[in-house]
Amino acid sequence: MKIRRLSAAVAVAASGALLFSACTSPAGSDDPAEGEATATSASADGPCKADLGEVTTADGEIKVSVEDEFLGYNSNTPETYSTYNSAVTERLFGGFWYFGNDGSICTDEEYGTYEALSEDPLQVEYTLNDEAAWSDGTPITYADYLLDWAVQAITEDGKVTKDGSEVPLFNHISGLTLGDYVPEGPQADSPDAKSFTYDYERVYADWKIQIGSPFPAHVVAEQAGVSTEELVTAIQDLDLDVLKKAAKFWNEGWLSQPGEVPDPAIAPVSGPYNFKADGWEAGQYITLEANDKYWGTPAATKELTIRFVAADAQIQALANGDLDVIQPNGPTVDTVTQLEQLGDAVTVDTNQNLTWEHLDFNFNSGIFSDSLEAREAFALCVPRQKIVDDLIKPIAPEAVVMDAREVFPFQDNYEDVVSQSYNGQYDEVDLDAAKEKFAAAGLKEGEKVRIGYAAPNPRRAAEVEAIKSSCDQVGFDIVDNAAPDFFDKDLPNGDYEVALFAWAGSGQIASGENIYSTTGQQNYGGYSDETVDEAWKTLAGTTDEAVHAEQTVIIEKQLWDTLFGIPLFAHPGVIASSSSLENVRNTAAQSGVVWNSEQWARAS
Repeated sequence: MKIRRLSAAVAVAASGALLFSACTSPAGSDDPAEGEATATSASADGPCKADLGEVTTADGEIKVSVEDEFLGYNSNTPETYSTYNSAVTERLFGGFWYFGNDGSICTDEEYGTYEALSEDPLQVEYTLNDEAAWSDGTPITYADYLLDWAVQAITEDGKVTKDGSEVPLFNHISGLTLGDYVPEGPQADSPDAKSFTYDYERVYADWKIQIGSPFPAHVVAEQAGVSTEELVTAIQDLDLDVLKKAAKFWNEGWLSQPGEVPDPAIAPVSGPYNFKADGWEAGQYITLEANDKYWGTPAATKELTIRFVAADAQIQALANGDLDVIQPNGPTVDTVTQLEQLGDAVTVDTNQNLTWEHLDFNFNSGIFSDSLEAREAFALCVPRQKIVDDLIKPIAPEAVVMDAREVFPFQDNYEDVVSQSYNGQYDEVDLDAAKEKFAAAGLKEGEKVRIGYAAPNPRRAAEVEAIKSSCDQVGFDIVDNAAPDFFDKDLPNGDYEVALFAWAGSGQIASGENIYSTTGQQNYGGYSDETVDEAWKTLAGTTDEAVHAEQTVIIEKQLWDTLFGIPLFAHPGVIASSSSLENVRNTAAQSGVVWNSEQWARAS
């Protein structure tokens, strides 16, 4: 699974990698010039979705796998934000932009356009398509985006955040970050305006992807017992009586009971797909159907069924025709071998991925929390090269040990950053040095180290086995502490010494602040360092690429010097699809193979 890292915030568990946004643009991508928010050209070979011309929705069904259950329509709460939930919800919601398959930023001009009117101070204007509307017919307007701002700006006591550290009123995974940058909220002439501006109090490096897909303000207003216009006024006036009711519904009203498709009266959609009535069998699948109210290019195939299938069962399901597209998590050598044995019946594609494996220490409690020497002892015995050689290179021969967190080995600036931030002290296992650090830390023979990760995951089990074989020689007692609910319980509760998972990302710049800064909401281990905090503030507060590069080196060096954790490798991305399908394209970005699923079709 992937934990997905979001712009200045966001993530919750799925089963192996959390959602996030990578912190530099991938090598070879075409970054928009400063002040622009334009996509690279849409073509079959480019990073964005191909322009397929006139599309008519064809009858039929395409079945794709994810590895965990759908959780809810509102995917921006800590209870619902995961790669697996987003695999569903991103089909339901439109937006001004999306990540291309190399992590670059692509714009969806069928939804709307945006541009920076000025850079200092930063002012960004957004203009929605006149036809943009929710599936219940209600136009998408400024009101929806004002609510989107409010859920990321208003504190529990009914004020606008001053620095993002207060308790939020709404249970948004990103906390109060948007209000921290845009304290006045978006500005427009009326609640039903199709054009509005964001006036930034300070520059944000990732402003081009700061504004996401909103939820329907008219639904929240109705559930709070007011009109949309009254909700807009309540937000503008900080009327806590109304806002508390709105927050209660936003926080709880869209959570789902397994198998109960959200009521269309409270869950309208703005994207190419909608929920299919009675189309959810808990633990098995959820089926989406083409949104016949969608104003943009329609979905190419009427039904998209997202089946919840464990990685180790996906290849057989593909061979049997029970699945049409798979992207097994944690692919192994056997994965590729088995897919090749299916011959011409399937199309297999591998790529370098903006998802990376890592070991994170628990700084809140345990033997590593206050002892750098203990962390060094562990780092010196982790066989990073062996893990890559045995588990990753057979799939991706170009794979190397990853020596950074904010840049990837296949990116142009990787060697420059690593050469200035890391001196290679953990490149090779050094058991003698590890034993010296072990003794200096005052540790005793048999010191238990629980390595937690989401089970089942054969590759991670093999990683832990390799670590145990090495580190037990130092005096540690490595315990494989895998659990199916690791992300729900062990990680948030701190029931581990070392956490093993992955961050899944895309082409963002400053999202790492949410992981490594003291107050970051994805800083699960409780790490805190003033140098790192200050560097992130500097990096996030500018669009100057030279400053980004300079501060990235500072951050990487300090994370190594203090041993926040240990990076391991960038994931190889493996997808496979039935040869009867067209337009299935791999991606390095966190969106996963479903990123362009509305374009999938059976070959005619």
